[in-house]
Amino acid sequence: QLQVVESGGGLVQPGGSLRLSCAASGISLSYFHMGWFRQAPGKDREGVSCIDKSGTTTNYADSVKGRFTISKDNAKMTVYLQVEDLKPDDTAVYYCAPVTSCYMPISPTYYASWGQGTQVTVSS
Repeated sequence: QLQVVESGGGLVQPGGSLRLSCAASGISLSYFHMGWFRQAPGKDREGVSCIDKSGTTTNYADSVKGRFTISKDNAKMTVYLQVEDLKPDDTAVYYCAPVTSCYMPISPTYYASWGQGTQVTVSS
């Protein structure tokens, strides 16, 4: 089973940037499409980006298109989410998980094992 640990979140001012990391273990990332999700207090979990198993196809939610960039390093078993020009509405806990396909809206696989997430807070 694929296990994940997210990191890299923090408190940033509007317009700031962060690089989120999702360290995976258990099975090679080359077998999985991977996605980043986020959940703000009182809101449903939202899929924000995905990358296919080959690493050649990426997709983004409209709300983050042009500001977020997903990538992965199969050798390091890590998926990254570079988040830029952050807005207060980006405040949420960010999670990564394997997804059924890399088409928006993304859905986690039935066997997805969720990590603890990483908190991103955008505030002045």
